[in-house]
Amino acid sequence: MDEEKKPDRGDLITRGIALLSTLPLGTLFVSGTIMFLLGLGLNSWQTWQPPAEIHFVPAEPTPTPLPTPTPEPISIFINGEVAEPGIYQLPYDSRVQELIQLAGGFTAEAFVDVVNLAQPLTDGMHVHVPAEGNEQVAIPLVSTPPSTTKSDGQMADGLINLNTATQSQLETLPGVGPSTAEKILVYREDNGPFQSIEAVMDVSGIGPAKFEKMAEFITINE
Repeated sequence: MDEEKKPDRGDLITRGIALLSTLPLGTLFVSGTIMFLLGLGLNSWQTWQPPAEIHFVPAEPTPTPLPTPTPEPISIFINGEVAEPGIYQLPYDSRVQELIQLAGGFTAEAFVDVVNLAQPLTDGMHVHVPAEGNEQVAIPLVSTPPSTTKSDGQMADGLINLNTATQSQLETLPGVGPSTAEKILVYREDNGPFQSIEAVMDVSGIGPAKFEKMAEFITINE
């Protein structure tokens, strides 16, 4: 028996064309359309790229501002012609007017025209209210001491040192005028330094009542 001959490529093409020629025209159109769409889909699938992944980075939170610390109260020493001389604590942004009010207001003898009620205060200030008619003010109406002794006789805490004070500084004490201040200086020169603040009552004209007014404003310590 003869071996069956294997059809070559040309024969297959010829047979295919012959087979297609026998198909209706509509069938050929549909088949062509299907093949075209399949080819288009295959090409699109081969070239399709997946979309890039989107990453959302959250914004950093706004830091909460730290609370502003409340300034500490300030301490002010006031003496002279006020009802209640002394050391007072006030809010840091206070003014002379508020200090005068805390000290009970001016006395009848106060030289109010030279006092600036609107002046701001700072910690450690010394405010002195002179008497009426005292045109030559002995010390600044408002002065700010440094961290050490301000000067001989007047300490950084506002106290008057009986052993080193000048006459003008002594006159800032309650109840002490020029005459009494001079007597203190003469007594100190004749008897030496005061050994205690109570010893000032040995000065002529200074009794227990006057001493009580000045006691919290005087010292003998450097």
